[in-house]
Amino acid sequence: MKKALTFLTLSAALAAAGNAQAQGVTVTIACGTVGIELKMCQDGGARWAKATGNTVKVFQSPNLTNDRLGLYQQQLAAKSSDIDVYQLDVVWPGQLAQHFVDLNGKVPAATIKSYFPSMVAANTVGSKLVALPWFTDAGLLYYRTDMLKKYGYSKAPTTWAEMATMAAKIQAGEQKANKQFVGFVFQGKDYEGLTCDAVEWVVSHGGGTIVDASGKITINNPNAAKALDTAASWVKSISPAGVTTYGEEEARGIFQAGNAAFMRNWPYAWALGQGADSKIKGNIGVAPLPKGSATGSRNAATLGGWQLGVSTYSKNQAAALSLVTYLTSPAEQKLRAIEGTYNPTLPTLYKDADILKANPFFGSLYSVFTSTSARPSAPTGLKYNQVSQAFSGAVHDVLTGKSTGTKAVAGLETTLARIKGTGW
Repeated sequence: MKKALTFLTLSAALAAAGNAQAQGVTVTIACGTVGIELKMCQDGGARWAKATGNTVKVFQSPNLTNDRLGLYQQQLAAKSSDIDVYQLDVVWPGQLAQHFVDLNGKVPAATIKSYFPSMVAANTVGSKLVALPWFTDAGLLYYRTDMLKKYGYSKAPTTWAEMATMAAKIQAGEQKANKQFVGFVFQGKDYEGLTCDAVEWVVSHGGGTIVDASGKITINNPNAAKALDTAASWVKSISPAGVTTYGEEEARGIFQAGNAAFMRNWPYAWALGQGADSKIKGNIGVAPLPKGSATGSRNAATLGGWQLGVSTYSKNQAAALSLVTYLTSPAEQKLRAIEGTYNPTLPTLYKDADILKANPFFGSLYSVFTSTSARPSAPTGLKYNQVSQAFSGAVHDVLTGKSTGTKAVAGLETTLARIKGTGW
């Protein structure tokens, strides 16, 4: 708790400093819109504005990460000062570092050390600290506790094969009264969300990480091919044909309406699923995503998460930094964890009794959040976006029956080699 208090004191000091240097300025922050993300960003900004006397404008970003990145790249390439603070995906710092203020020396070292070291590392490009970690994410398996009990299952599945068997049984039983009911929903649309899901499938089957830490292309192997074929086998069986058009919100909508037994999604879906208007409130379980097999494989959850960085082109950098330090402080992260199931980036908050009461799985699945599988953004650098698009496109072809796992990973190896050229 001592660290948290120190952080709050430092944040307050920075807020005061920003206010003194830029009294009455307007700071624009670009926030996400998935679930209640936009509202929580607006509320946090309003609290900072009240404390400092400044004004916050919230720029509503596109829902899909690919669309958001494209828009941000346009703004930054034009050196636009319209947006002061950007919410950055964990895989973007390497692509966008040149456009952001180096926070080293501007944020106290003790504050930086209070975050998970891996998250600080993800936001560091060379010696430059591009952004401060705001909340972290990891893929999770959601399931209907009442449905598992109804069909004789005492616990969540531990392998993908078990999940498919359970989903098929529950789906068959429920469709007798509800034709809309399906076994499993996930993010199957051709975008960054599918890259996240497919990384989990491949890693959990022992298929490597697409491109390894040394930059070697590793995707062309039998285990990776099997992982993609396994996922394709779900489509039109335990998953609807339309799953290949689903993002996070489409999957959540079906699950929260009571029309699915299992769902792959991020932690934010918990709070919404337990909301007063949810048809499945009180009947939701959360578990690690399944392994590829009972032996010789592992659980894999893709590392997600978002950070806040100050644009180099901002005309109000002091106030913008003040807003960033305020929103990433322990008090704000605690509030966001309780109200929105946003995973803190500060280790101390995972022992907070109020947070654990609101999100019981934070404690039991702590290892999921701290031992995640990274997308290959670090080794591929500025070319990551091309790598991800090639990967999700190839996976989507397998899901839609246009290709097979074996053909897809072989083709990917060729495509990625062309993207790599003489080096990443």
